[in-house]
Amino acid sequence: MQATLGRRGDYSVRAVLDISNHNGVRRKSREIAEEMDIPSRYLPQILANLVERGLLTAEAGPTGGYLLARPADDITLLDVVEAAEGPIHLDQCVLRGGPCDWETSCPVHVPWTRALTALTDELIRTTFGELTLQCAEIATGTYELPADMPPHVIPTPRRPRASTKGVPIA
Repeated sequence: MQATLGRRGDYSVRAVLDISNHNGVRRKSREIAEEMDIPSRYLPQILANLVERGLLTAEAGPTGGYLLARPADDITLLDVVEAAEGPIHLDQCVLRGGPCDWETSCPVHVPWTRALTALTDELIRTTFGELTLQCAEIATGTYELPADMPPHVIPTPRRPRASTKGVPIA
């Protein structure tokens, strides 16, 4: 089973992370798209949704761009994921492909709901302030993956990132 974000969630998290990494410097859509490998034709929709949800602010014009609407420590990973992909909840049986004799729950309902609750709890505890610090540590080579956390089984190839105005970009 894959536990990954959909395209909207992925691009939304990347966009907010980029803006957070630039610590109060307005970011143009094209800068975010280039830095975070997000299709430039799709990014305006993503950013507009994040502005509408109150996570970003936008200012037009030559000195305009996008900023976080509140401090990075006040924006959680859950805020961004749910803004992009909707609430994380169990609205139908996970065993939806077969016959079901259980009206309100099946034997898998309770453990699956507990797992979703644990996921939601972790996402709400994780702020973009923390993620920004991790990005800086990764960029400087000082980040240590927790011992109980295995690395990706399939590594994701990344292109080298340049620093922008002295800010290390992960």
